[in-house]
Amino acid sequence: MAISVGTNAPDFELTTIGPDGPEVVRLMNLLGDGNILLLFVPMAFTGGCTTEFCSVTGELSEYADLNAKVYGISGDNPFAQQNWKEKEGINFPLLSDYEHKVAEAYGVVYKSFLPEKNLHMGGVPKRSAFIVDRSGIVQYAESHKDPSVMPDFDAIKAKLKELG
Repeated sequence: MAISVGTNAPDFELTTIGPDGPEVVRLMNLLGDGNILLLFVPMAFTGGCTTEFCSVTGELSEYADLNAKVYGISGDNPFAQQNWKEKEGINFPLLSDYEHKVAEAYGVVYKSFLPEKNLHMGGVPKRSAFIVDRSGIVQYAESHKDPSVMPDFDAIKAKLKELG
């Protein structure tokens, strides 16, 4: 079960590829300036995940106007994420949860086979969204068992507007 609204967001250190190569991003170092939108997706280079992140890229100015920074998280290695980012024009940081520890901490990891989709998804993050406020408290939490269901971006934007 995903972590709940009102709880402290689990801190993490994940790798991204910056202009000078691999960099470590720590959640607690991001807090204070605004809200953080964490978007977990199952896998890079897949249709639904690409659609989601390209759509979010197209709306980054809206998120900035809502005082939010967006971070994508998947279990792919950071070099695969960087290739995906470049190929698709994704324009926000992608964080590698290669060992799936952050997905576990947030309660959004698939444990096994999804018979209704005929997919083995064990260890992969569920499509999920979390808003973490500037003090590190989860203000919005959404997670889907069905990987084809997208987050409710209207509800996310409404919550960000409310948070200011």
